[in-house]
Amino acid sequence: MLHRIFIAINFPENIKTELLNLQKKWPTLPCHWIGKENMHLTLAFLGNVSDEELNVVFNIAREIVEKNKQFSIYFVKSAYGPGTRPPPRLVWIEGKKSKELSKLKEDLDTLLSQRINFQPEKREFLPHITLGRVNTWNWKRIEPEERPDVTVETSFEIPVNSIEVMESHLKKTGAEYEILKSFSLKEMAIKI
Repeated sequence: MLHRIFIAINFPENIKTELLNLQKKWPTLPCHWIGKENMHLTLAFLGNVSDEELNVVFNIAREIVEKNKQFSIYFVKSAYGPGTRPPPRLVWIEGKKSKELSKLKEDLDTLLSQRINFQPEKREFLPHITLGRVNTWNWKRIEPEERPDVTVETSFEIPVNSIEVMESHLKKTGAEYEILKSFSLKEMAIKI
């Protein structure tokens, strides 16, 4: 059996609620807004994975959390994405890169590409949370000067205590995500 798999960071409920409230700032934007249950930060999209490969992915995730400590990601602004050339595909919240996140992502990409059929993305990793998918056809029909500016400075600090291996189920109503296994990162040592 094949599974549509990705590895992600999920967020606390209070952060998801704040993100939902942010979506309400643009009621006229032709956008399919992401539901609270589907908000996450994707670290690696693997695509179709067999049962055997899925067990390898679980083992890789277990190894990754043993080598990486808990940290936080700072999200600084909402924007259209990716890139600046219209038409946009997404409305998202951009995160700041950190050495902890970069190391986690690099470790994950390295082990996945060594042990299963996985090709890391060639473009630079930009941490982001997708808030909505823009309906490009309807967006183009809005006069340029009437298109909403979605750039809003934000200040979200999201603790990263675990990574999840998730499965995407494609439905007529859109993708639904299921956490298959969660792996806790090592706790940070408290300095006294």
